[in-house]
Amino acid sequence: MTSADGASRWAVEARGLGKTFRRRRAVQDFSVRIPAGAVCGLVGPNGAGKSTLLGMAARILRPTEGSLHVFGSPVTDPAGLADTAFLAQDKPLFPHFTVEETLRLGRELNPRWDQAAAERIAGSGKLPPGARVGSLSGGQRSRVALALAFGKRPRLLLLDEPMADLDPLAAHELGGLLLAEAAEQGTTVVMSSHRLADVATMCDHLLAVDRGRVRLAGETEELLAAHRLVTGVHLTDGVPAEIARHTVVESRTTGRQFTALIRPRGPVEGDWKIAEPGLEEVLLSYMRSPAAPPLLTAAARVDGRDDQEQEDQEVTA
Repeated sequence: MTSADGASRWAVEARGLGKTFRRRRAVQDFSVRIPAGAVCGLVGPNGAGKSTLLGMAARILRPTEGSLHVFGSPVTDPAGLADTAFLAQDKPLFPHFTVEETLRLGRELNPRWDQAAAERIAGSGKLPPGARVGSLSGGQRSRVALALAFGKRPRLLLLDEPMADLDPLAAHELGGLLLAEAAEQGTTVVMSSHRLADVATMCDHLLAVDRGRVRLAGETEELLAAHRLVTGVHLTDGVPAEIARHTVVESRTTGRQFTALIRPRGPVEGDWKIAEPGLEEVLLSYMRSPAAPPLLTAAARVDGRDDQEQEDQEVTA
């Protein structure tokens, strides 16, 4: 779908996407879309397919099946290379280059290079221009890598665990810098991370994956609002009937205390305490319960139909 000015509304759109390595399917039956301008957190356990997804969007890996479009164009279109920047987890840089030489390399290789943005990011960390990259700390190298990425002026920035090797203070500082630059340039960001606190504070969209499949996708606030945490006393085995009528993502009983994360299909009857769950509670419940049905909001589904809306219609039919 395109907007009135002809630009695609979707930064990334996958339909039936799959990737197989020999006999292992890393990504399968993957259909989702990410709107342009979003800051999207990509989360999931190790081996879930996060790096594979980023690699396909970055044109490093070729999909085995299905289609993948970036801003409306097939990912195989070489014209889109200038629109995408990818920062791998190991942040590959030339260790013998100085900071100044590294930025010069970016300027020589990228036709839309923004020297001011690159120097702003590198300069905010008080990095000596003549310092060799190999002598820098992990946080300083991350800053240089982000300077290269934003200096390219990409429309889509793909980040694979950008904060993994940073202490909390450095992660907070670089996270704020990333958001400020993304807002300044109108960049769509897709960032994989195991640090759920970073995802909760930085991202307005969420894409949770497990075993190569979509588990949750859409606006973070809308996904959280679709769930409720139910607690109370329950003396018999199994899920109480008044809870079972809803979509139960996960339930557990400790002694007489029953707890469940549900997607309500109307009011919750009975003497239960109802609370809004946090992001970590929701994500962990889906990761621990692979049989729970996935949830994609209308903004994330390629057919534009909200999963929760479909469930509600099934109940009332």
